[in-house]
Amino acid sequence: MLMTLVRMVVPENGRVLEMTREEFEELVAEALDRIPPELTRLMDNVAVFVEDEPPAEDPELLGLYEGTPLTDRGEWYAGVLPDRITIYRGPTLRMCDSREDVVAETEVTVVHEIAHHFGIDDARLHALGYG
Repeated sequence: MLMTLVRMVVPENGRVLEMTREEFEELVAEALDRIPPELTRLMDNVAVFVEDEPPAEDPELLGLYEGTPLTDRGEWYAGVLPDRITIYRGPTLRMCDSREDVVAETEVTVVHEIAHHFGIDDARLHALGYG
């Protein structure tokens, strides 16, 4: 158990960028602001959150979409809680070497998770360069 915890906290390069949760939340907000308005207008019943760490079973997860993609919604879709997009600060900071890398990776992760909301799967996202 201790080795797993250490592996989650310290990256292989031994460095962890320092960035407050508030700073990271601002980067996520800026990435959302860069999504074209014609797409954000189509987003429906979805909330975006920032968490420090992903679930223990996937410690390197950068983002997660939980919900029903727009392509799977039918007439029955009503009265449900919002879909949830979560962007994880810890793994992003551990994998990046600079603030610029964090900005770029955060934008890719936000786009990736929003694409899942629109029903785009991982294979297509990887083909488009948003893996």
